[in-house]
Amino acid sequence: MEIRVGFEITYAAVQPTPMVTMLNIHPSRFADIVGTESIVTEPNVPIGFYRDSFGNVCGRLVAPAGGVTLRGSALVRDSGLPDGVMPTAQQLPIDQLPDDLLQYLMPSRYCETDKLTDIAWSLFAGTPPGWARVQAIVDFVHHHVTFGYQHAHHMKSAHDVYEQRAGVCRDFAHLALTFCRCMNIPARYCTGYLGDIGVPKDPAPMDFSGWFQVYLSGQWYTFDARHNHPRIGRILMGTGRDAADVALTTSFGRMDLVKFFVVSDEVVTA
Repeated sequence: MEIRVGFEITYAAVQPTPMVTMLNIHPSRFADIVGTESIVTEPNVPIGFYRDSFGNVCGRLVAPAGGVTLRGSALVRDSGLPDGVMPTAQQLPIDQLPDDLLQYLMPSRYCETDKLTDIAWSLFAGTPPGWARVQAIVDFVHHHVTFGYQHAHHMKSAHDVYEQRAGVCRDFAHLALTFCRCMNIPARYCTGYLGDIGVPKDPAPMDFSGWFQVYLSGQWYTFDARHNHPRIGRILMGTGRDAADVALTTSFGRMDLVKFFVVSDEVVTA
């Protein structure tokens, strides 16, 4: 199948303001892009692109006084298959993990393993290590946390989510991946497009989505504690230790969000 993705995001600014963006499709999906991905600004200002330490594509620009609109679009080929399920995938001993994966066992800005380790072991010590343990964590978070946009807060951590029992997709991901780290399973945060493909249409405005991946049997597998079932059509944009590493935009000065529009739709051919 082919999926049309894109966005239009407008910020107001009183004075020229440097920005860093992470709005590009992830390099792991470059081969799936039909033609080229387009990211433009209005008014037209130059964007310089670079790779961050996690391999994500970032853009640098200076928004002019008055503000800037960022528009992106791409056509992406997708297998049309749901997220992979591999119940036999095994948890690797820590001493056998590659060096660069150790960071995904450590605490990070929104994922306080130190606060949740005792809770994690009390909940999941009796589960079989590997895929079954991750799924038990996802099941718990899915039922423990209530979804609602009114519960969103940019300062909310995994421990806050556990206590408040409410949040948005990034909060589900933060709590689940923190529990995984507490159980010695490398886990990283993911952000990207996730349209309503193969599921009933959500009447709420489209947004970017947050999920997570765990490292089992030598590769990364996708899990989603909010939806808790394999989904079709994820288009990855960025990965990191948590949402702080994959902020869509970072401004170095005061900016106000004026417009936010996201699309991710299957292209239906006659």
